[in-house]
Amino acid sequence: MTAEASKLANPAPLGLVGFGLTTVILSLINAGVLPAGGEQVVIPLAFAYGGLIQLIAGMLEFRTGNTFGTVAFLSYGAFWWWFALLVLLGGHGVLDLSQAASTIGVTLIVWGVFTLYMWIATFRLSKALWWVFLTLWVTFMLLGFGTLLGRHGLQVAGGWLGLVCGLLAMYTSFGLVTNATFGRTVIPLGAPQN
Repeated sequence: MTAEASKLANPAPLGLVGFGLTTVILSLINAGVLPAGGEQVVIPLAFAYGGLIQLIAGMLEFRTGNTFGTVAFLSYGAFWWWFALLVLLGGHGVLDLSQAASTIGVTLIVWGVFTLYMWIATFRLSKALWWVFLTLWVTFMLLGFGTLLGRHGLQVAGGWLGLVCGLLAMYTSFGLVTNATFGRTVIPLGAPQN
């Protein structure tokens, strides 16, 4: 087997586009661009693309020895499963979420804290990933505090920033795929900050 044939593909672009595309669609709903009833469309997308694809990418990152990619993709893949199950089970009366707004808000804030520490690790990674994680932890905080405090404006702001975050993740995926395909930098992703 040649060295070229045994080379592993980078799973990060797959995980990033799964995260990014799903985040874009949900964020359009959170921002009020698409109707709230559209969450029903996000549920299967969250299971299949945002969730499953990121879980697969995380397991592949483990195989390559990438701790950051493993933790990020497995965690955010699980986040999408949590979100989809929450909406699905809550929407069908399996879970009574009538008194759960504060707990959902705090959960989103804790996801923001987790994402903040993941963002700190991106200081050693590309500038594109730095921007993805910066916008993501702020998005979680806006959505979390908006839910916790009952401030719709914060949730809408979280939707708009989440849209930026999702588009940045898709751009980063695009750059990684394109640069790997061409064997050189075609799409700039920015050097680490060291």
